[in-house]
Amino acid sequence: MEEPPATPASPSIEHLEETWRSIFDLCAGLTEDEWKTPTGCPGWTVQDNVAHLVDYEASALGRPRPDVALPEGLDHLKNPLGEANELGVEARRPRHGQEVLDELREVATERSAQLRALTEEDLQRPVDTPAGPGTLADMLTLRVMDTWSHEQDIRRALGRPGHVAGPAVDEAVAYWLGFLPYAVGKRAGAPDGATVVVEVDGHRRAVEVVEGRARPTEVLDAPTTVLAMSSPTFAAHVGGRSDAPADVDITGDAALGRRVLAALSFLP
Repeated sequence: MEEPPATPASPSIEHLEETWRSIFDLCAGLTEDEWKTPTGCPGWTVQDNVAHLVDYEASALGRPRPDVALPEGLDHLKNPLGEANELGVEARRPRHGQEVLDELREVATERSAQLRALTEEDLQRPVDTPAGPGTLADMLTLRVMDTWSHEQDIRRALGRPGHVAGPAVDEAVAYWLGFLPYAVGKRAGAPDGATVVVEVDGHRRAVEVVEGRARPTEVLDAPTTVLAMSSPTFAAHVGGRSDAPADVDITGDAALGRRVLAALSFLP
């Protein structure tokens, strides 16, 4: 995929292209055994993660969804969104991994041209996103987040760390940190007066609980608990991955810190 010369209307488009290129480099030359390596994304191999990315971007281009029947007993499917995602993955499972990667290259090239033709007005168009009503710009941030997250699934499975910093990573991490009040208040049940700080490779977000409600606050000098981790580790915990690394440094109230860490798994 060659980098187009025109400056896009949204930096998210460049971040998405950056992540596609990183995936192409990562997966170049994989053996078929490596393509079939299980990942921490429940039920999916390395190839399945790439197939999912192909399926979404092909659908965004207006191509028809695969007409396949899902096998019985897929325990990793928890909701309708998961079932919908599985269709594009299941349709590509009989293929060789390189074929799926080649399809991603082809789809990404066409999708890049489509996205770079968007105007500022297009980006503000209302759309339904997996996180609820939003704009096309919001959906592009979700695409950056999802694509980079699956890249990291592949990297952990193959033992090939990389793409741990940069604009795409910053966009994904900032998106997830926006859900921190929900994780701290609703899911972790932090008590009144508690203050929680999460630090992710230079990103620092603080939340306080006041009268039963968690809300963002200024970073405090003496928070109740602090969780510090790398961006790939953060992505794995947010995604509820089975191979989420344990390299999370918790200081202060350790019990509350562990509850917050568990509560970070809020993606479907």
